[in-house]
Amino acid sequence: MNEDQELCLCFHVSRRKVMQFIRVNRPKYASQLSECYGAGTGCGWCRPYLRKLMEQANPETAEIPDAEEYASQRAAYRLKKKDA
Repeated sequence: MNEDQELCLCFHVSRRKVMQFIRVNRPKYASQLSECYGAGTGCGWCRPYLRKLMEQANPETAEIPDAEEYASQRAAYRLKKKDA
């Protein structure tokens, strides 16, 4: 992936911006990447990629959700999309 290619398609956030945000702000959780121009707060397509970037940048503090948490988040997201 090109550094200037958009990672978050909803808010047009590039991989370069996300990596710079991680280097400067040192977030503890992938969810904190939403502070980087709203990355990951739109449709959610880029969230797995954002988590992967966090793991690559901070392997010792990577947020690893368990299977139950993932399933409940996915169900809530699908329900929300269905009601919309």
